[in-house]
Amino acid sequence: MNEREPNDPSRLTYRDAGVDIDAQDEGLRRIRALVRSTRTAEVLSDLGSFGGLFAPRLAGLEAPVLVATCDGVGTKLRVAFESGVHDTIGRDLVQHCINDVLVQGATPLFFLDYFATGRLDPAVLAEVVSGIAAACRDQAVALLGGETAEMPGFYAAGEYDVAGFLVGIVDRPTLIDGGRVRPGDRLLGLPSAGLHTNGFSLARKILFDVAGLRLDERVPELGGTVGEALLREHVCYLKPLFEPIRERRIHALAHITGGGLTDNVPRVLPSGTAARIDRGTWSVPPLFELLRRVGRVTDAEMYRTFNMGVGMVAIVGPDEVDAVERHLTRVGQPFSRIGEVVPGDRVVVYA
Repeated sequence: MNEREPNDPSRLTYRDAGVDIDAQDEGLRRIRALVRSTRTAEVLSDLGSFGGLFAPRLAGLEAPVLVATCDGVGTKLRVAFESGVHDTIGRDLVQHCINDVLVQGATPLFFLDYFATGRLDPAVLAEVVSGIAAACRDQAVALLGGETAEMPGFYAAGEYDVAGFLVGIVDRPTLIDGGRVRPGDRLLGLPSAGLHTNGFSLARKILFDVAGLRLDERVPELGGTVGEALLREHVCYLKPLFEPIRERRIHALAHITGGGLTDNVPRVLPSGTAARIDRGTWSVPPLFELLRRVGRVTDAEMYRTFNMGVGMVAIVGPDEVDAVERHLTRVGQPFSRIGEVVPGDRVVVYA
């Protein structure tokens, strides 16, 4: 094979293959300040290191346990693509992951993200990371690092995928594992802001394919546009629950994600117990009622697909429930008593 001259237009570059290193450099330039804005005293590295360095403070912990989780936002991404709003997706990622470690009593330490796309748009990357950084700052979590991957041919134009990874810490004596749950314990439901990050495949089918709605269409019962209702952020419950967790007043927590109340509450119930949930003890947001009516969805399917307006369930002993409720009221966290623990075989029974 003959060597071509350096200025030969037939010479291929990485950009010719669809990967623009300059765009990646520009993306990193845009997010550098965002990442640094989340820095905590435990962070020892800067953006660009091959690995993030974090020195946790372990003083006062008898037996430190790391709690790790990872998640994405599912087809909620499709709503972000079509609406052009990307920062809420970043907040969703962080806040969902924090809730997942919170159920075991853990305090979040640091977060990492993964962003993959076919052709990198530095402005979109910066918008997603701005949401991630904002949520991290709000919850005192370090954005320790991440990965940006440009993969031509894997994603359609304007599309991307994101995932989040979070590590928290809990002292083993205060680990929440559901072992203290007993019949007679009360169930407190903390409200969601909407779908959060689950059930979007069914919701999109109902709203767009069946109802024929548009993202920018205003629906009076939703109090705004369809897009606004769908993109409401995944609520983080760390701040309102931190004190009762620290005081060991909570026997178990269930983050209501995919599987709804039906599948998530049993995950924290010990053998010999079940949960009786009294429907009608909280206000189901209008979005869920719209989905039920238009899609002609059964109650069983609704409660196994969507959170139905309850984003977190706290299981509290009858002797502690008044104190927990007073605390939640004091910090301005709405809640409802939605049921109690009864004898059974790790299922949810609806009343």
